[in-house]
Formats: sequence, C-alpha cells, structure tokens
Amino acid sequence: MKNKFKLLFALLASFSLIAAACGSGEEEPAAAPETTEAMEDDSMEDDDGSMEDDDAMEDVNMTPGEGVSVTSARANWSTGYMQGAIFSAMLEELGYEVTDPAQNEFPPGNGYVAMATGELDFWANSWMPGHLSWFEAELTDGSKVGDHLTVIGEMMPASGLEGFVITKSVVEENNIVSLEQINNDPDLVALFDTDGNGLANVNGCPEDWTCDDIAQAIIDRNGWTNLEQTKAGYDGMIADTLARVNDGLPAIQYTWSPSGYLAQLIPGDNVMWLSLGSGDFVCDAVDPCQEGWNFVAAGPANLGDTCTEAECWTGWESADIQVTANNDFLAANPSAETLFSLAKISVIDAVNYSVRYNNGENTEDDVKAMAAEWIASNRDSVDEWLDAARHSG
Repeated sequence: MKNKFKLLFALLASFSLIAAACGSGEEEPAAAPETTEAMEDDSMEDDDGSMEDDDAMEDVNMTPGEGVSVTSARANWSTGYMQGAIFSAMLEELGYEVTDPAQNEFPPGNGYVAMATGELDFWANSWMPGHLSWFEAELTDGSKVGDHLTVIGEMMPASGLEGFVITKSVVEENNIVSLEQINNDPDLVALFDTDGNGLANVNGCPEDWTCDDIAQAIIDRNGWTNLEQTKAGYDGMIADTLARVNDGLPAIQYTWSPSGYLAQLIPGDNVMWLSLGSGDFVCDAVDPCQEGWNFVAAGPANLGDTCTEAECWTGWESADIQVTANNDFLAANPSAETLFSLAKISVIDAVNYSVRYNNGENTEDDVKAMAAEWIASNRDSVDEWLDAARHSG
C-alpha cells in the first residue's frame, strides 16, 4: 500500500508540475502518414475494368530491418532506461537485430562521440538544448561531433523540467526566496555550509553528465563565490539530501522530472523549487555558459506555490527529450528514421516507470518487462508507427 501511494502521488505531483511549467509535454501520438493510394482504397480497378486485390497492390516488407545489426545505447541515468528498451523492442519488430542498450551505457560526452564515430547507432536519451554543448567536441579528423549526428523526433517535447530544490521548512523559517539571496547572506551561507569550509553546499550532478556544467556555469557567471557545487554519485547525493530534508535540515539539491526522485523530494510538501532570483541570473549563451545554453527566452517556469518565487527561474529551459542517431545509420535505414521521427512516450508514463524502478523493479529483466508492457498498452499507436516505418523502407 505504501508503494502504491507513493506511485500515485508521484504521478500526480510530477505530471502537474511539468504541465504547469511548460505545458504537459504530451501530444496525441502522430498518425502514420498515408504513403500510397493503395493504403487509402480497399481495391483498385485495373486496365480491363476488373478490381485488383488490395493485397496484390500492397507488397510491403514487414521486416525491412532484417539482416541489419543495430548497436543501441543508453545514458547513465536510470530514469531513461525505459526509453532505450522501448525503442530497441520496436526496432526488433521491424526485423532489426538490436543490441541490449544496457550493454552500452555512457555519460553524454562519451555517448555522443561514440555515436558520431559509428561505434553506436542511436540512443533515446538526449536532453536538448542542454546536450548541444557536446556536439561542439572535435573528433580526430577535425570534424565536430554534431556533424555526424541528427536529433530526431518529438519523443517528449518540452518535458524535462530541471532545477534546484530546497528544504521547505528551512525556506519558511528563514524567508528564503532565491539562490542569489543565499549567496549574499552570510547567515544563510553558514546555514547551508554542511562541510564546514565556509561555503554553502549545493548538491549537483555527477561530473560526466551535463547538469553539473550548467549548474557550475550559473554559479560562475553570477560571481556566486559563496556557493560550492558538490559533484558525486547522484543516488548518494539524493540519499544525503533526503535524510537532511526528513530531519528538517538545510539542503539544496539539483533534480529533474520526469523521474521518481520527486516521489521522495516532493515540491510543495517537503521541498520547494529554488528560484535563482530573476532572469538576470540565467545562462544566456555568454561565457562561461556554452553557446547552446540560452535559457532566458524560455521565461520563468509557472510552478505556483511549489517555488520560492512566483516567477520561478529554475536556471534551465524545459528540455526536449529526443532520439539522437548517427547520420550514416539513418541514411541507410529509412524505416528506423521514420520510427524515430514518429514515436512518442508520455511524461506520465516515464514518471510511472521511474517510480516503479525506484521502488524495486530495477533489474534488466524488469526494465524489458516494463517496456513490453508499455508497448502492449500503446499497441494501436505503435502499430501506426511501425506501419509508416515499413512503408518508408
């Protein structure tokens, strides 16, 4: 019963937060395009006036990927494991022989280079525009990583909500409204100095993700010299933050949705989203922010009373969660390209998966089973995407 309650609360809370911040991020699955007149008509009259059988007109290869090996991958955060499993399973229905994405788990920097060089064919874990910084890396032949890759489809548009959360009781006791305020107030700096080095601690991200770089750019561009980001294993930082929050102690933690982490750190309940202070403090593509990190135009998130300020400048633009694939692979496999361009996963399904994963369904078999369950539950849409993919092969 406890796990069921946590799952329901997480689904409702996380989905409502995303919907309020940037729109639900959900769209009805795109209908498969009609590619031939034969798809529209049950039959066609031939030259002698007879009706030609529809099956004779339709000579569609049901397995256009047969004989093609696909090397799939996934990023090294568990909230995206299901996407990789779903796309791999759908490709297998098209006849492709797909490696288990669990065999190729990478941080973004390594993952994009591997895709650019052809070591990997695709993954479904791109967060744009944040990940665009990795596209600027130079390969040994002098080309850029991004020259060899395409970000494709609208799997979860404007669905990646990111930012810092802070202990709610500490906010209320100290009238905290922003991260800038904490940096400028010696008493608040001391309050959040958890390791005694004279700086307020912010639990951020592992060094090989992207959020750590963006968080550091925020701190550096604003001259917030009284703040220090901790970069460590994410689950360890979450455990530390959760223990402090549950004890009513000061804590600041980077987190995101869709994820099951917000079933534990619940904005409006035991934590609040922490605003930077205003749009003046948000990355604007000026050094030390990367060229692709211009998050000001997106405006503040509408997070209501779950944020420390009514205009909640979380520091990130709500990300498009998308597929990225190697250009040569896409050119050689139009069926896969069509599938990538059409397939969508709802935010609420992603949150559902993540909560279940955090509550114990966390083996590789569990991930594959949840992906199969999702495909079965969305069979009509999946069949439309696969049909379109077969007609493009």
